[in-house]
Amino acid sequence: MWALRLPSWKSEPELVEVPVPVPGPGEVLVQVGAAGACHSDLHLMHDFEAGALPWEPPFTLGHENAGWVHTLGEGVRGLEPGQPVAVVGAWGCGQCQRCLGGYETLCARPDLAPVPGGGGGLGMDGGMAEYLLVPAARHLVPLPDGLDPVSAAPLTDAALTPYHAVRRSQHKLGPVSTAVVIGVGGLGHLAVQVLKATTAARIVAVDPRESSRDSALRGGADLAVAPGPDAVQEIRDFTGGLGADLVLDHVGSDDTLALAAAVSRSLGDLTLVGIGGGTLPVSFFSLPYETSVQTTYWGNRHELVEVLDLGARGLLTAETTLYTLHDAAQAYLDLTHGTVTGRAVVVPTDDYRA
Repeated sequence: MWALRLPSWKSEPELVEVPVPVPGPGEVLVQVGAAGACHSDLHLMHDFEAGALPWEPPFTLGHENAGWVHTLGEGVRGLEPGQPVAVVGAWGCGQCQRCLGGYETLCARPDLAPVPGGGGGLGMDGGMAEYLLVPAARHLVPLPDGLDPVSAAPLTDAALTPYHAVRRSQHKLGPVSTAVVIGVGGLGHLAVQVLKATTAARIVAVDPRESSRDSALRGGADLAVAPGPDAVQEIRDFTGGLGADLVLDHVGSDDTLALAAAVSRSLGDLTLVGIGGGTLPVSFFSLPYETSVQTTYWGNRHELVEVLDLGARGLLTAETTLYTLHDAAQAYLDLTHGTVTGRAVVVPTDDYRA
C-alpha cells in the first residue's frame, strides 16, 4: 500500500510503498476513508529535533482518521468488517487511572502505552495511507447514521479539541457571557460552531483573513474582527466594556496571547489551544483578577462520541479542502502558505501514481 511518511525530523514527508499491516490479537485494521492534515504536523516536520519528543520518526502521518473496519484481530468483539468508524487519536496504556477515566491523552503510564504520549500519526503509523492498524478496539467509535468518514475524520481533532476546551469552561458560558475565538481556521471555525451548538454565549471571531471571518459568521459568530490596533476596543465595546468570559487562542503566538489577555474578563478563562510558540507574561497585575490561564490537549473518547453526534445532526460541519493521497504532501505545503479553506482532508483513491 501507499503511505505518506515522515522519514526524519526537519524533513518533508515522502509517499512510499509499505506492506499492508496484519492485525494481531486485539488489534483492528481499518481501511482509511479520510485523514485530516493538521497544522501541528508542520511542527513535526519543521521544528522538532531528536530527543524533543519521547518517540522518533519514521512513521506515517495522519492523526485525524475515519474509515471502515477491514480486518479484526483475534479476540476482538463488538465490531464488524465494513462498519464505518472514527479513530480516537491518543493511544494510552488503557490501564492507569487516567485512561480508565477516558483521558488517554493524559496517560499516567506512558511506559505501558504503544508509544509514550502519542498515537497513530504521532510516533506510530497514522492514517495517511490506505490502511491503518489500530492497537485496540477501544480506540474506535462507530459512526452514527448520517455521518460518513470524509465528514467525520476532521471532527476527531479539529472539532474534538475545541469541544474539550469549551466543556472545561461550560459553566461560564451563559446567555450574558461572551466567548472570543482567536484564529478561525481549521480548528477555530469549528470552535465557533461548538460554541453555537452547546452554549448561549455571544461569539466573537478574530482572524486576519476575510474569508475565515466570513466562515466564522456563517458558523454562528456574532462579530468577526481583524487583529490590529482597533481589535481590543472593538471587542471591549461589543461586551459593554466587560471583556470575554472565555478566550480560545488557536494560534498561540506572542501577539495573539497579548490580545487574549487584553480582552479577558475577571473570573474568565484564557485557554491556549494553538502551539505557535508564544509566551504570556503572568503576574498579579498582568491579567484581570482571578482570570485562569490554561492549556488544553485534544479530547477524550466520550467527548468524541458527542462530537460525532453533533456532526450527524448537522450542528458541526467542517469546511474541507480535499486532496488525494498522491497530493497529500501538497496539502501540507498549502497549510504552510495559509491557502487551505477550513480543514485539509486526504481521501485515498485507487491510484496514487503520477
